[in-house]
Amino acid sequence: MRVGLVCAHAAAPPSGDGTVVGTYQHIARVAAELAGRGHDVRVYTRRDDPEATETDIVDGYRVERAPVGPVAPIPTADLVLYVAAFGEWLADRWSADWAPEVVHGHYWIGGLAAAHAVRETDIPMVQTFHSIGMEQLRHLGAQYDGPGTRIPLERALTRAVDIAVAQCNDEVDELTRMGLQRTSVAMVPTGVDTDRFHPDGEAAPREQRPRILSVGGLGRGHGQEDLIRAMRLVGDAELVIAGGPPTDRLANHAEARRLRELADRVGVGEQVHLVGAVPHEQMATWYRSADVVACTPHYSSAGRVSLEAMACGVPVVGYAMGGIADAVVDEVTGKLVPPGDVRTLGMTLRRLLADNAGRFAYGHAAVDRVRCSYTWERTASALERLYERVVGRRRPVEAA
Repeated sequence: MRVGLVCAHAAAPPSGDGTVVGTYQHIARVAAELAGRGHDVRVYTRRDDPEATETDIVDGYRVERAPVGPVAPIPTADLVLYVAAFGEWLADRWSADWAPEVVHGHYWIGGLAAAHAVRETDIPMVQTFHSIGMEQLRHLGAQYDGPGTRIPLERALTRAVDIAVAQCNDEVDELTRMGLQRTSVAMVPTGVDTDRFHPDGEAAPREQRPRILSVGGLGRGHGQEDLIRAMRLVGDAELVIAGGPPTDRLANHAEARRLRELADRVGVGEQVHLVGAVPHEQMATWYRSADVVACTPHYSSAGRVSLEAMACGVPVVGYAMGGIADAVVDEVTGKLVPPGDVRTLGMTLRRLLADNAGRFAYGHAAVDRVRCSYTWERTASALERLYERVVGRRRPVEAA
């Protein structure tokens, strides 16, 4: 099958936060898995690096970069200006000797460009949003900083797709609230690289006292503030926060300073350590060094951090929402607490750190759950079946 994957953000990993895997790595792994299954896969993105070539062959699939907009990373809000041009570039490419049998848009910008390109064809379109503006706004409130055009454009995009792919059950509900029929929404969770994330291997150096690990970008809405406040109830343990800018830039990072000041103010400054950005290939060592991984973002669609921690055999304490609620089985692979309930979060962490046997049992169950339900092979297989379904049921559009 000929598969075209479209994402304006797929040209490079997100800058400034080495712990964020995000859309780029998701698409790269899906493309490689599909190519390994014998499909002809091409990834289309915007050229944002002057050193990048127009085309590349990577892990069995082809990457093509559109000369649209400035050859530099630009904010998402500015990318909206180039959606039509990106779509026209795609349509031109697909009018030549190679055209996809199915197009899969990623994130709302990539989806809009893909929809623009296929609007006068009979090529079916699948869309993964990765995050949904209305859902983010509901969870983050005043902390939501997405462009004003995003929510109405996402709603319009739902009317242009054959199937929308949700990464968690909360996202399924959100897409149906946006007007999609439930039969037009498929649940396909993200995968985990179990060759990289597993219980055996090196662990990052640590203190003798128990370690709680938090992974994610530094910013309001990522939940580190809740964890710092909860540490007053945890007792003698350290909280390691991995994420944000590189270590040498933490001192000048406003959110890092604010979190340190908060830790000092609530009396846990000596227990909280910010280590900055960690390359993704090194994250497994940090997961293995932890007794518990805490996942407390105010919004999470994929629950990637919780899955990677579980793959490394570490129990997770997380907010019962989004992808975290789907990944963590309460009282089996970890503990779920109500979002924003700092007191329950602190007491849950305290009890779990004191329960060696419980953590051991949760860790073993967590590894089994990931290997059974969250491998990239399973994700690619589900997408393959989905593509076959939409290609099989789409009929050529009659000329107006």
